[in-house]
Amino acid sequence: MNSTLSEAEAVLKEARIKGVRIACAESCTGGMVSSALTDIAGSSDVFNGSAVTYSNEAKMKILGVKGETLKQFGAVSSECAVEMAEGALRIYDADYAVSTTGIAGPDGGSESKPVGTVWFGIASKNGESHSFIEKFQGNRGEVRRSAVRFALCELLKMIHG
Repeated sequence: MNSTLSEAEAVLKEARIKGVRIACAESCTGGMVSSALTDIAGSSDVFNGSAVTYSNEAKMKILGVKGETLKQFGAVSSECAVEMAEGALRIYDADYAVSTTGIAGPDGGSESKPVGTVWFGIASKNGESHSFIEKFQGNRGEVRRSAVRFALCELLKMIHG
């Protein structure tokens, strides 16, 4: 069994135990986090939905990320990641949400935000929000797979309490 599947199973199991609903907002992972969750039969009992918002316009229109946030901090930022997670909470009426926004490569990096930089947002219905940054190594696929695993692990920690 691959680790992403077991991490997704752990998230779903913990959400069932706690009686909570979860959602995702994804950019650089392009739906891979929600795919990992929905690859498991029966996930609909705790998984409400996901928004893949790759463009800044989609982040604003769908998730409610503020234009000022994108202008001041960029899409690959703590602030954007948190607003994405909070937007997913709202539109999917979930208890917990996770977001991913980053630079998977092979292009698009800069000195301050190199390829492999991914910000994660975690938000809960009780108003608690956190962000995390990770810098992953590898090609585009490896960066994205690493980001999925990290997102699932952080979501599990938040649900577990």
